[in-house]
Parts: sequence; C-alpha cells; structure tokens
Amino acid sequence: MSLTVRPIVGRRAKISALGTYVPPAVITNQDLEKMVDTSDQWITERTGIKTRHKLAAGLGVSDMCTEAARSCLAARGIDASEVEAIIVGTVTPDMMFPSTACLVQDKIGARGAWGFDVSAGCSGFVYALQVGAKLVESGAHSKVLVIGADANTRMTDYTDRATCVLFGDGAGAVLVEPCREGEIGFIDFVHEIDGSGGVSLNLKAGGSLHPPTHETIDKKWHYIYQDGPAVYKFAVRKMAETTVKVLERNGVTGADLGCFIPHQANKRIIMATAERLEMPEDRVIINIEKYGNTSSGTIPLAMETAIEQGKLKQGDLVLLGAMGAGFTVGAALLRWEI
Repeated sequence: MSLTVRPIVGRRAKISALGTYVPPAVITNQDLEKMVDTSDQWITERTGIKTRHKLAAGLGVSDMCTEAARSCLAARGIDASEVEAIIVGTVTPDMMFPSTACLVQDKIGARGAWGFDVSAGCSGFVYALQVGAKLVESGAHSKVLVIGADANTRMTDYTDRATCVLFGDGAGAVLVEPCREGEIGFIDFVHEIDGSGGVSLNLKAGGSLHPPTHETIDKKWHYIYQDGPAVYKFAVRKMAETTVKVLERNGVTGADLGCFIPHQANKRIIMATAERLEMPEDRVIINIEKYGNTSSGTIPLAMETAIEQGKLKQGDLVLLGAMGAGFTVGAALLRWEI
C-alpha cells in the first residue's frame, strides 16, 4: 500500500467517539407476513433482512438522536456543554421546523452550540460527517457532534409489500475533533448528486409543492415511493464508482482496508460493491439482517457492529459508502483513531 494522504489547509479531523440507539420494539419478518402478502423466505432472499426496530408512538427522531448523542458524549467523557456544533442527517424530522438539531441541542443541554439538519436521503450521515470534518479542519470548531437518524416506519406503507419489508428506525452519533500529532483521521471523500433520480425515490407530499390535503392522503403521497429496479441499478453502479474513485486517488486498494462500512439498503447491493472493490467478504460490515434500512442511521450502527465483531480497530483504514434519495451518493476514506 502506498497511501497518499491528501494535504489539508489547517488541521486534520477525526472521529473521537461513537454512540448509537435503536428503539426496543422489533418488527420481524413473521410479523410482516401477517400484514401483507410476503414471507420470511422472500424477504430474506431479496434483501437479507430478518428484523427491524420501530420507534414508539409519541416519540420522534430527535428522541433517538438524543439517546445516541448522550451515549457518544459519555463514551468520550465530556459534557454536552462542550459541544460547539450539531449536524443531523435525517429525512424524517420531528417536524418541518424547528430543525432536529435545535431539538437535540435543547434536550442534551448543549448550551451555546449551533447546528442544522442535512437532507440527503440515506447518504445523510456521510454528508453531515464531511461538513463536521471541514468545520474542525478549518479551525472554526473543535467539538462537532454529527448524528445520522431516521424513523422510516413513520413513512412506510404497510400495504406495499415492495417497500414495507425494507425499513426500520435507528440513530448513531459521532464526535468529530482535531487529530493529535501522528494521527490522520479523515483522508478524502467523493460525493455526488443526480437530481434526475428524484422520480424514482421520493416522498411526494408534505412540502410546499403538495401540502397535506385529503387528496394527498388518499393518494398515499405521504409514504415512501420507490422504483426498485431503477434504485438498485443506480446504487450498484454509483456506489462502486465513488468508492473505487476515492481509493484509487489515494493509492489504496480494497485489500488495504481494515473494513468497508456501507449503507445497509440491500445485501445484494452491498456485495456487488464489495466485489468491485475486491474486498474479502469477512471485512465487509453487514448488519442489515438486524436493523433493516435505517437510512442515515445505518453507517454509525454498522460502525458499532464492526467494533463488536473486532473488525474495526484503532489505526485501521476504513471506507464508508452510501447512496440515497435525490439521488445522492457518497464515499469517505478515513483512519479510525479511537
């Protein structure tokens, strides 16, 4: 390996702590068999999913974010008052405004912090992560809390057998801080959007174009719409392109990585990308069977899985990859410094 660390004007940034949260309630494939015409075998063969978690009524995404944030700060051993900025990747905010970041700031007591939400579909966490890294690298801040979370069950139509089997709820948070001497942290990223894909994966109503009406409710425009084949085709192609690109321009191959942590949308998409990277299967982190697709929550949840399995250790080179509604796609290369 001849890792080429791209120069950064200013200081380098790293992930210094991780915290996650999933709601206790679980939806199994057997539960879905009672709701819609499907089967455990059909779901498992096509998606790799066995269970997914569901947020309780009366709670919002900000509650999951708060739990993940508290876990992250406890792991780092700092008080919320030390957090300077909060960036939340989500497409299922509690409400249109105030932002989820505002709600989390209040709930954890991060007095004096500022923040905002990032809407990038399932790429929300990797996009928010790069914003957090740049805030630290620029010298603007030294402690940035980055959260990825979604409550997909809130916008899932449980009469639609094609989509209702896919989604679950969950959250993950990381703290981004400056590297110490000798540490590398964030190395490079490749992000891209293609708005022409919006017709293939969207939630039509609830915004300024189609505000809530009896008509939008009757048409089920407040639920996730997905053109499965179109999304699959884009995901397989673009996740491979962006992850390969970020490796190649930094002199790295799949064999050099400690692990590949992809967005958990579909096991077939993950394995197709891993094959393009020539990644050994045992270094590809997959936990979709437990959580389903939690959108912006998948990558931090998979980070925790990688640590639990002993596949993510201090000093490892790590590749992140995601694709989401928009279309959005992103890849990031970093050295794990925890």
